[in-house]
Amino acid sequence: MMRTAGRNIGRSLAAGALAWMAMGCFASVAQVSEVRDELNAVRAESAASDSVRTIQLVEVLSTLRAINDSISLISGRLSRVRADAQGDVRALRQEVSQVQAMSGQAEQRLQEMRAQIELRNRQAAVRAAATEPPLAGDTVPVMPTPASPVPDEPGPNELLQLGRDQLSRGGNRAARAAFADLLAKYPDSELAPDAQFYIAEAHAAEGTRVAADSAYALVVSKYGESSRAPTALYKRGVLSQTSGRVTVAKRHFNELVRKYPASAEAELARERLRLMT
Repeated sequence: MMRTAGRNIGRSLAAGALAWMAMGCFASVAQVSEVRDELNAVRAESAASDSVRTIQLVEVLSTLRAINDSISLISGRLSRVRADAQGDVRALRQEVSQVQAMSGQAEQRLQEMRAQIELRNRQAAVRAAATEPPLAGDTVPVMPTPASPVPDEPGPNELLQLGRDQLSRGGNRAARAAFADLLAKYPDSELAPDAQFYIAEAHAAEGTRVAADSAYALVVSKYGESSRAPTALYKRGVLSQTSGRVTVAKRHFNELVRKYPASAEAELARERLRLMT
């Protein structure tokens, strides 16, 4: 009987152990399933998040591409506008150069005519003086006063034309002599600024930069209101720039822009200053 009771207790314990083991196995499978479900959910959420990021990235790239296209289009338009503006400026400069060339030719022709008139008047005065009979009682010839030139001496237009002719032929020393003669004999002539300017040009043609710079400086200081002054100041700047004195060149160009802002030389000076910065 006791043996039978022991068998029953053993059987109960075995059944309980089996039941407990079965329950433990069932709990492990459930946990694994739960973990798998969570993992799948995380993967799905990550995939969805990656999809959203991908879409956002595509949208950002599309926006950037559109912005780049817009920038390229605007840059192209600006380039065309700049090209058109530069073309207009070049055309305007060419027109100004043509007008200046025509004006220079007209001025040269007028100068030649004035020189011819002076020469004819001087020759006529010499002939008249040679053929005029002396008055009775005149024993001493009348000498001209220091304020008036001797009749057989060339006038300012003749001297300027003589100097320009020499300068065009490369006779720089003879040209300077003619211009200096003009300044000495006719210091108040309206041609004095031209004579001083061409003295500087003769020095520049010989390559004597220091002498040319000094002569140009005299044009600006003595004849600052003449049309030669801005040209002389511009040439001072160019001489300094080509000599490597950039600071001095900038000073001359800035002075030119400040003193003669509406001149053609001021526009050239602004362009040189822009390229030098």
